[in-house]
Parts: sequence; structure tokens; C-alpha cells
Amino acid sequence: MSFSLKVKNEVCRYSDIDEGEAISELSAIMKVSGTLMLGSNRQFSFKIITENAAIARFIFKILKDIFHIHARILVKRSNSLKKNNVYVIMIMEDADVRFILKKVGLLKEEEDIFSLDYSIPKNIRENEKLKKAYIRGAFLGGGSISNPEKTYHLEFVTHDRDYALDLSKLINGYGLSSKVIQRKSSFIVYIKEGEQIVDLLNIIGAHASLLELENIRIMKEMRNNVNRIVNCETANLSKTVNAAVRQVESIKLIQKELGLNRLPENLRDIAELRLNYPDESLKELGEMLNPKVGKSGVNHRLRRIEKIADELRKER
Repeated sequence: MSFSLKVKNEVCRYSDIDEGEAISELSAIMKVSGTLMLGSNRQFSFKIITENAAIARFIFKILKDIFHIHARILVKRSNSLKKNNVYVIMIMEDADVRFILKKVGLLKEEEDIFSLDYSIPKNIRENEKLKKAYIRGAFLGGGSISNPEKTYHLEFVTHDRDYALDLSKLINGYGLSSKVIQRKSSFIVYIKEGEQIVDLLNIIGAHASLLELENIRIMKEMRNNVNRIVNCETANLSKTVNAAVRQVESIKLIQKELGLNRLPENLRDIAELRLNYPDESLKELGEMLNPKVGKSGVNHRLRRIEKIADELRKER
């Protein structure tokens, strides 16, 4: 089961809702994934299509229990390669489809003229509980979330630019930073930051999925931190080894061309220690001297030795 499917199944179990929340959720679901059809004799029908059985049951239940509307459910085989079932919830004229369309703010009727309204109703935008229910419905109708083990990406697919902008503005009212892009004929409201996706899961009531995502985020962050530390230590070790090899080569060159006895005593002492202990750190070399010398002092002496060796190479 995909992570996106887990989240939707969990949200569908959030069934303890009042009529206002049910209207908000249905309004979002119907605007995102519904289709209005006009038949003969001006007969309306409305269908909602989903591949998720839990969402189909959820829509059927709230239509029946809260609005006393008996919808029809059709099950078809998908044309996609996966051959999944597709669930079609049909609300017909005889089931008072006009009542529910007006109730959710999708259909307007003025002087026997009907028009569709894709805006988010004002009463929903001004009520905290209804806003959360609306975002929950939009996710059920057209939302998806990537596997957080791979990447952080949550999106809502819509088919109207103005509606996508309104939905993004509603989501961003919670301090999030969703953005809108166009993908072919669709408009996508998306969030790509793990922390903000956690916040949105909290808004729609997917608390179990939220905890799972948080655990994944913590593990990924720990792995990244460990990798950074290992890479840093590896780089430092490589740098130290390369410096030690370079220093030994310089000392051997001076020993061959001049002899170490020609060096000042302080340089001769550190040169002999480096030859005898090529793997020791600068700090450890300094502690072997008498009197002891700090790391920066040892580094300064070895740089002077390398400078002498460079001059010898130029002469050669």
C-alpha cells in the first residue's frame, strides 16, 4: 500500500463530522473530482470518480446519513495498466441532485438560469473547522503524497486556475507556502518541504500518517548527519595523510642533498620525528619534543622545511 493511500484511508475513517463539515468536504470533493451532466428534459446528474474504495464508501455514507440522498455506486475496471477498480458515485435527478449541488455551493440558479461556481464559499473561508474539512475533502478528491522515504512532495490536482489559486491561499492561511504550477491541462497546488507536509497532515487529521512521516524524517536526518560526519572525517584524514607524505618527501630530499645536520636544531628535531613517526598528528609530534611545542608551532616548522625543499627542487 502506498503512503498516499494510507493517508486517504486514515482520513476516510474521520467520520465523526457534523453537517457543516460534511458540506465542506463534499464541496471540495465534487469541485475537484466531480462531473456535472445535463440530460434530456434538463435533467441533471452528477458523478464522482475515484479509484479508492474507502473514499467511495465515505462519500456514499455522508450522502446517505447526513443528506438522506441515496446515490448509486458503479464499479468498473480501469483502462490503465494496473487494471484497478474505478468507483463511480452517481447522484441522479430523482435523488435530488440539485439540492446537494446548491448545498455545496457548486450550482447557482437565477431566474431559471443555471451556472457553475468553482469558488470556495465565503462561510467556509471564515470558519476554522470548515476550512480544515474543505482541505481534507480537496485531498480526498485530488490529492496525493509521495513516498517520504524517497522525496517530500504533496499535491492537489485541479482543473481550474482560479480555483487552484484560491485553494493555495486557503492552505497558506495556516503558515504554509504552497505554490501553483500548470501541468498539461491541470493546475497543481503543491508543497515540497517535509515539515510543511507534516503540518498539512495535522490539518486534515491524518495523525497516524503524520507520526510515520516524522519517524522517517528523523531517520533520514540522522543518516544524512552521519554521512556528513563520515565524509568530513574522511576528507580531513586524507588531507592529513597527504600532508604527512609531502613532508616526509621534503625531509628526505633535504637529507639527501644537504644532510639534516645542516638544518637549525629546532627544524632538525621535528624533521627526525616526522621521519620516525610518519603517521602521527602534528599535536602528537609536538608533545614528543623537549620542550613541548603546540600544533601551530609544529606546523610552522614543517612549512619552513617544505620551503627549503622547494628551493632545492628549483635549483635542481
